[in-house]
Amino acid sequence: MTRMKPSWQAIAAAAATVLALTGLPLTTSASTSATLLAFALTLIALAASLVMPARGWPLWLHAIACHVAALELLGMVTGAEGSAGRGFFALLAANWLLAWRLVSVLSGSDNVRAGNGFAAQFMVPALFGLWVLVIWEAVTRGAGIPFVLLPPPSAIGARIMMSLPILWADFNQTVLKAVLAGFVIGSASGFLVAVLADRYKFLSNAFLPIGNLVSALPIIGIAPIMVIWFGFDWHSKAAVVVVMTFFPMLVNTLAGLRASGHSERDLMRTYASGHWQTLFKLRLPAAMPFIFNALKINSTLALIGAIVAEFFGTPVVGMGFRISTETGRMALDMVWAEIAVAALAGSLFYGALATLERMVTFWHPSYRRG
Repeated sequence: MTRMKPSWQAIAAAAATVLALTGLPLTTSASTSATLLAFALTLIALAASLVMPARGWPLWLHAIACHVAALELLGMVTGAEGSAGRGFFALLAANWLLAWRLVSVLSGSDNVRAGNGFAAQFMVPALFGLWVLVIWEAVTRGAGIPFVLLPPPSAIGARIMMSLPILWADFNQTVLKAVLAGFVIGSASGFLVAVLADRYKFLSNAFLPIGNLVSALPIIGIAPIMVIWFGFDWHSKAAVVVVMTFFPMLVNTLAGLRASGHSERDLMRTYASGHWQTLFKLRLPAAMPFIFNALKINSTLALIGAIVAEFFGTPVVGMGFRISTETGRMALDMVWAEIAVAALAGSLFYGALATLERMVTFWHPSYRRG
């Protein structure tokens, strides 16, 4: 079992823990038992970090202790905005540094491997996201940041749970209708035009300059025109998405179709293969990484385009409509709830495309393991 040298994160966490001792009490409402527990858990995580091997029980003791300590600290500021002192933030920084060390070990930095791909692919992003929420909650409540500037994640989560019917209706209007329809139509049409432009040179010469022109058009200029043309319902938002997703797919597909090597094309010609046989058996498979790159770009562009387009005319439903109206009412928790739903939907959409890409392009060198 290989042991590691003490890291700079552990040394800095020890210094932050000592600093926290000079800043007692941690909060105005913290009990003595809660304070002692937070310090004890931090010291346990620190001790485990100093002797942490690449794997084994010290690693998991370190992981559990620093995160339970962080949750204990959050309990000290719940419902007590602006009550945290210097010691609170010092102890929070100590546990954050210890969590940083844990993530470094799990991701395999410092020439240390701690397990398998599961840790790097799932645990590391999950821990990183968890600490973003922990620091967000601790700073907004502990420092007393006004609610209208930045609500804490707990308030946003409560708003999500209380507004599930509204959020579902907005999600259905924006994502399931406008985004998906526009994404499919725009990406498919861009792909088909790219295949034709690759076959007929004059189409490539004609469409690429127009693509550069249209891609430079701002959404706020396109959206009102589409509302006039297609009405206030989701069809106009889907039209905006089509415009935004068409040319990324066109440009990437054309680049991918030209990515196959000359020797491979010469080999196909020696087999007396025609244009379409070469296209389907050689050039399209070689272009798949480019095509999926365009699809992943379009997954984010489609969501942004549909939400922004809803600011310029929509029925009384939709994520963009809700963000616009709730901002005017200063209901920032609802605005952040919509943002959270949009971010989750976009992440799942992107993740699904990335998974499909891995299944289709498993042969690509980027997926080979040493």
